[in-house]
Amino acid sequence: MSKSSPFGGTAPHQQSNWDWRAAGNFIGGGSGSGLLVFGFAACLGGGLSAGLVALAGGALIGLGLGCVWLEIGKPWRAVNVFFHPQTSWMTREGIVALALYTVGGGAALLNSPGLLGVMALIACGFVYCQGRILLAARGIPAWREKRVLPLILATAATEGSGLALALTAPTGMAAPGMAQAFLVVLAIRYLVWRSYLARLAAGKAPMGAVAAARRLSPPLGLAGHLLPALLVLSGLSWAAALAGMLAAASGWGLKYVLVTRMALTQGFALPVTPSRGRGTTGPGVRPGWGEAS
Repeated sequence: MSKSSPFGGTAPHQQSNWDWRAAGNFIGGGSGSGLLVFGFAACLGGGLSAGLVALAGGALIGLGLGCVWLEIGKPWRAVNVFFHPQTSWMTREGIVALALYTVGGGAALLNSPGLLGVMALIACGFVYCQGRILLAARGIPAWREKRVLPLILATAATEGSGLALALTAPTGMAAPGMAQAFLVVLAIRYLVWRSYLARLAAGKAPMGAVAAARRLSPPLGLAGHLLPALLVLSGLSWAAALAGMLAAASGWGLKYVLVTRMALTQGFALPVTPSRGRGTTGPGVRPGWGEAS
């Protein structure tokens, strides 16, 4: 809503507390967690070493957490994030991260598939916490929509399977069924995204958030889903690797838009329009929201 709006500050506006650094946490955390899960499968199939997967997945998650650390106004107070496990999903995310790196250190040093499997299991909890962080943001309609949690999980799975495919396909050492698993999670992410977008368009978010999501949807559908699927189905190793990278990159773009473009606040609403004197009241107004809301 522009500054010239007759509703002024009552209309939904873009939140300014989280920027690209917050998006970076969801990007790195989702990709790293997904890579640990699908990299573990590739490790069992002989396509990747456990130590390499542990290092790569842990590095991506660490980059994401580093972005959050950069965003904190007083970075050396980051330890305070661990003080509220009973109420904060961000605290739970941090605690899970500690467990992940404790196990991950052993997986990397010992090149242990067993420890990598435990690390992958913990990573599932980590990305679940990330989804719940968004879901708990009650003041941002696009985040509090219940389908945001399966969207975050499906995106992490797609990014992870895509990165695992990109690492293994060129060598011919992809785990059995890796391409098929990639196509499955790719289809799931597309269906979840369409369901999420339909919910927003049905009045679950301000018009600005819906518009941002609709602008994203065509390139996401074509470059992030259809093209990767066609590349994998071609049966060429280089095409499979490219497909994996496209699927991962489109997930990063999705989360960037979700955090920085679709994050409009609730705004204010009037149940009825007041009138002066003894006149009758008018219909209610909800600036920045569509008719379906």
